[in-house]
Amino acid sequence: MRLAFSKMQGLGNDFVVLDATERPIALDPALARRLADRRFGIGCDQILLVEPPRLPGTEFHYRIFNADGSEVEQCGNGARCFARFVRDRGLTEHDEIPVGTAAGPIRLYLEDEGQVRVDMGAPEFEPERIPFLADRQALDYDMDVAGESVLIGAVSMGNPHAVILVDDLDSAPVARLGPLVESHPRFPQRVNVGFMQILARDHLRLRVYERGAGETLACGTGACAAMAYARRCDRVGARVRVSLPGGDLMIAWNAPGESVWMTGPAVQVFEGEIAL
Repeated sequence: MRLAFSKMQGLGNDFVVLDATERPIALDPALARRLADRRFGIGCDQILLVEPPRLPGTEFHYRIFNADGSEVEQCGNGARCFARFVRDRGLTEHDEIPVGTAAGPIRLYLEDEGQVRVDMGAPEFEPERIPFLADRQALDYDMDVAGESVLIGAVSMGNPHAVILVDDLDSAPVARLGPLVESHPRFPQRVNVGFMQILARDHLRLRVYERGAGETLACGTGACAAMAYARRCDRVGARVRVSLPGGDLMIAWNAPGESVWMTGPAVQVFEGEIAL
């Protein structure tokens, strides 16, 4: 059996995209790990599966698998690549594309010069809906991480995020604290861990240790979560440039209950087939 794929990237966060709109693809954790392996497979941070719609009013269903084979609810950079894929493949003629995900519906907008704008939905700060174990909702939380006190913001963008404010992103303990916070027992479904440096009210720097993938060059939902947490702390305005190792995203959020909007690039790298 040969499986056709497209390799795509958004700010260096790379994806294998599979079209399952005409024929189902049984993507189990073992196959996902094989496809994601950079030595024995294709290599990627995540695999994106394009399926027929499940939710009313949507054109497609969008599934995301991490490099470790785990399925997750949402991926911002992947959403932009998803939009570019279905448009370039002729699977839709629309520039506004409603898509269903495990976290609910989202809307993707194809714009000029390869940019894609995504309605990421409203951020969620209520602990049980992140999910995060806490007695009550707070602006931030003091967590014991291997005997060290770490202050975090907890937010969901359809998937769970912990945001840690640092003074210097270059020396931030991403490799040391990232995996410890990712698997901390207060996050029952594990968590993406963002290390954020605030440069100005309209500019953040961010590195993200992603759940099931390790540190990546960019994380769209992580950028949204970091901006939402910083805005909730009144550290930034309503429109912010988030600089990640792979490049910049523009994130806009006005107020609680409203959607976060993310704008950034999506690029096809190559197409191919893999023998299974």
